[in-house]
Parts: sequence; structure tokens; C-alpha cells
Amino acid sequence: MNTFNDELHIMTKSADGSYTAYSKEYNEHYHSTKDGALNESLFKHVEPAFKLKKMLKEVNILDICFGLGFNTLATIYYCKKNALNLKLNIFSPELDTSLRKALTDFTYPKEFKVFKHIILELANKGFYYDADLYIEVFSGDAREYIRKFKPEFFDIVYQDAFSPSSNPLLWTKEYFSDITNIIKKDAVLTTYSTALATRIALYENGFNLYINKGENFRDATVASLRELHDFIAVDMKHKISCNPHVKPLRD
Repeated sequence: MNTFNDELHIMTKSADGSYTAYSKEYNEHYHSTKDGALNESLFKHVEPAFKLKKMLKEVNILDICFGLGFNTLATIYYCKKNALNLKLNIFSPELDTSLRKALTDFTYPKEFKVFKHIILELANKGFYYDADLYIEVFSGDAREYIRKFKPEFFDIVYQDAFSPSSNPLLWTKEYFSDITNIIKKDAVLTTYSTALATRIALYENGFNLYINKGENFRDATVASLRELHDFIAVDMKHKISCNPHVKPLRD
């Protein structure tokens, strides 16, 4: 009998065979059931980010939000699979403490089996560290959490909160302004969202926008304060001129 399911969460199988969960509170799944939970983490977040950052010796990552931990675990999996010789420091807020504690009963994909000890530590203590890895899961409000970091700290941001319609405060122009204060000038931000309002909120904070496209997933977004040459650029001036009624979310 699976004990993960409770009054707020229901484990659900996604298209790639990996499981995600449905949040009754936000009325959404934690991942796209069409793209698949593991595929979404790997192809929309980890791979595009490390396409740009794999040569670093130490990488600071902000994972918004921790949820089921797929982005964090997929990052570790990707780095080990590709023998990347680097140190990972992953910082992730999660408002739902009961969810974090229930992860010991969640059915993870076989790719994460070797990380069972990490999952147990995070579920029980909220942090894990060894010689090459530091993970911190903050129990509380993400907006509060990100303001504690010093300027130009993060190399990568996984912007993976529930959708703007369900969790708007993590998609506003002001929220992304706070993000710009704590990322390095050459940092990369990844997100599943292709909504114009989201892209405008990023654009008005100085981000350049790019399309993350591939065969195994629907289009996603990559953003950076500097110009990138590895992705297809989004012509934001044209998009805005054609959709003058679309505005970014505000606090």
C-alpha cells in the first residue's frame, strides 16, 4: 500500500513512465503529465542549463520550488552520468513541509534509485551534503528565502513553480527583479513557461529570451542577462508590439 497519497497529494503516472503528483491545493500536477516528470526535469531544466555551465568547477543552483525534488535529483543524475567534475550547491524553497517529509514513500524513477540516501536525508532533515554536493531545502516562503542571498551568487535558476494562474507571486515582474539581484551576469534561468506575460516580466528585468526546443518535449524557455548563441532567440519587441494588451503579472 502506498502511503504517499494523502488529503493534499495524489501520485500520478506520467507519459514517460515516471510518476509525478497532483496537488489538490493548487489544482495542478507537479510536472507535465504529457512530457513526463523525468523528461521535463532533464530536457526543460537540467540539460539546457548545463549546456552552458558544464565547464564550471562549482555551480550554485536555485531550484524554485523543491516539490518532489526532480530537478535537484535530475541535476545530480545528469552530472554523474556525464562525469562532470564539479561541486554542486543547490538551494531550494518549499512551502509544503508535509510534502517533503512524505518523499520517503514516493515512487521515483529507476534513474534516482542510487540517490535513495539523499532523498531520505532531505525528507527527514531538509539538507544533505558530502564532498561534492550540498543541498538545502528551505521550509517556507520562496520570496522571503531568495532575499537572503548575496548579489551575483547563482549560476542557474530552475524557475519551476506552479503555474502563474495558480501561484502568481512567483511569476511577477517584482519577483524576477529579486532574482536578478542574486544571479551572476552570465547566469541562466530555465522554465517550462512560454506564456508571453512571463516572458515580458523577464524581459522588463533585462533578460534575453530564448526557445528551448527538442523532440522529446514541448517548447520551453531559457533566459539570461547576457546574449546566448546556443538557442533560438525570441523577438520580444515584435511579440510585444503584436500583443500590446498583454502585461506582466505584478505584486
